Amino acid sequence: MALPRGRRLWLLLLLATACSGILFALYTSTVEPYLATWARARDTMTSPAFFGPNALNFGTRKSRLCCCPLYFTIQRHPHFRRLFNFSTPLLLWGHLFTQELWDSLSQHKAPYGWQGLSHQAIASTLNLLNSSESAELFAASREPPPDCVRCAVVGNGVNTMKNSLISYRKLGFASVPQRQDLRYIFIPSHIRDYVMLRSAILGVPVPEGTDKGDRPQTYFGPEASASKFKLLHPDFIRYLTERFLKSGLINTEFRDLYMPSTGALMLLTALHTCDQVSAYGFITRNYRKFSVHYFDRIKKPLIFYANHDLLLEAALWRDLHKAGIIWLYQR
Repeated sequence: MALPRGRRLWLLLLLATACSGILFALYTSTVEPYLATWARARDTMTSPAFFGPNALNFGTRKSRLCCCPLYFTIQRHPHFRRLFNFSTPLLLWGHLFTQELWDSLSQHKAPYGWQGLSHQAIASTLNLLNSSESAELFAASREPPPDCVRCAVVGNGVNTMKNSLISYRKLGFASVPQRQDLRYIFIPSHIRDYVMLRSAILGVPVPEGTDKGDRPQTYFGPEASASKFKLLHPDFIRYLTERFLKSGLINTEFRDLYMPSTGALMLLTALHTCDQVSAYGFITRNYRKFSVHYFDRIKKPLIFYANHDLLLEAALWRDLHKAGIIWLYQR
C-alpha cells in the first residue's frame, strides 16, 4: 500500500560487508515548515579541525528554524552539546577524494583511515561514487523537502551480513532485503569493503581478497547502481569513537581490534542526520534477562568480545535516552 502524500519511507541497511543495524526513516509533513536542507548539507561538509574545542557546530542550521526536538534538546544539554559536531563529514564520495585527504587518512588504520590500504582500490571505488546522491544519506526526491525526518534504528544482532546468511539460513534469513527504495550503507572497516562496494556498483564478481568470486548481485540485486550505496567517512567513524565511545580497550593489546559496533555506528549516524530517533533492539542495563538475538528459540547469553565495548554503548544509549535525545525501547 502506498504511503500518504507528504510521507516517504526510506530503508537503509548498515553494512561492513555486514549488517547489524537497520535504519527506517519516515519523512513527515505533520509539523510547521522549516528549512530542512541542513540534514543534507551536513553530509557534504568538511571540518579539518572537528576535534577542536567547539564541539557543537551549529553553522549548518544557525539561521534555520528546526521544529523537531533533537536539535534543541542537544543544544540545551550541558554534556552532549559539547560532543556533537554536525559539521563532521558523514559520508565519503568521489568529490572529497583529494591528495590532501589521502595524506590525512593514510595516518590512520581502517576503519579510521587508509593506512596500508591500496590507493588504487580506494580511488577506483570512490570514482564510482561521483554523483551528489552519494553525498546525501537521504537523497533529494521530486517531492517537496520534508519538514521532519523521523528515524527508527533496529539492532538485529551482532553479526555480519555474510556470517548471518550462513548462520541463520535455517531460521529464514536466506537473502539480504532488496527493494527499489532500499539504500545500503557500507562501513569501510577493511579493504574488502571498498572492493565489495566497487564490484557491487559495477555488477561484477569480486576480483580479489577474502570475498574473491562473490557476486554482489546476489546480495543487493541485479540493478544496484551507485545511487543505492552510501559509504561512511573514516573521519566520521573516528569522530564518533573519540567523542562518544572511547573505550578503555584502546589502551590494551586489543586497540587494533576495537571499534564501535555496527549497530552503534548506525544509531549515531541517525543522530547526526534525523530530527527524531527511536532505537529498538539495543543493549540495555537488564540485558541478562534476554537472549542475545530477538529470534532465538532458546535463550542464549550475550558474549562480550574485545572488538566492541557493549557496556560502554549501553551506558551511552541510557544517557541519550535520559537526556531525551533518543527514545530507547526497553523492557
